[in-house]
Amino acid sequence: MKFKIPNYLTIGRIIIVPFFVITFYLPGFYGDIIPFTLFLIASFTDILDGLLARMFKEESQLGELLDPIADKIIVATALILLVMDGTIKNYEVIAAIIILTREILISGLREFLAKGKIKLPVSNLAKAKTFLQMFSISILLTGDTGNKIVNFQDYNAQTIGIILLWLSSFLTLYTGYDYLRKGIDHAISEDQKD
Repeated sequence: MKFKIPNYLTIGRIIIVPFFVITFYLPGFYGDIIPFTLFLIASFTDILDGLLARMFKEESQLGELLDPIADKIIVATALILLVMDGTIKNYEVIAAIIILTREILISGLREFLAKGKIKLPVSNLAKAKTFLQMFSISILLTGDTGNKIVNFQDYNAQTIGIILLWLSSFLTLYTGYDYLRKGIDHAISEDQKD
């Protein structure tokens, strides 16, 4: 079997995760910039692998399986680390929980629908949600270094990151509800056939 370039990018995104975790605990500037850079690379490959797969008609079952897994691993890891170090704290943790819950819910829903050979296409709003989510997490990963670069009165990098995280969590709720409704409608129609 010929291994396709988009699959290499997806697997690369999974391989980045342990390095991302290790570098997150580096002190000071390097502990801010290296994980930020690795997360940015992972986010970029997420866009690139899908683009290349469609452009060169290199879509594959392996890519279809691994791509959402890779996305969820890097996002979940980043959110957990940001909660653990107190960047995301107090009520802000609710935004992270909403994002993680939706990811688990959609994974289960896709698995359920796959049994009936039904695909759940990614909507444009879900793509916007993913971009906003990745963007907000990227900003939060810059830590104190980001706060020194971006500081407009009450709005430093961390405050902007949290605002964007809340926005992405609201989009997450909306798109998650939309997917869930489609899944429930399908389940009901299947039950009625019996």
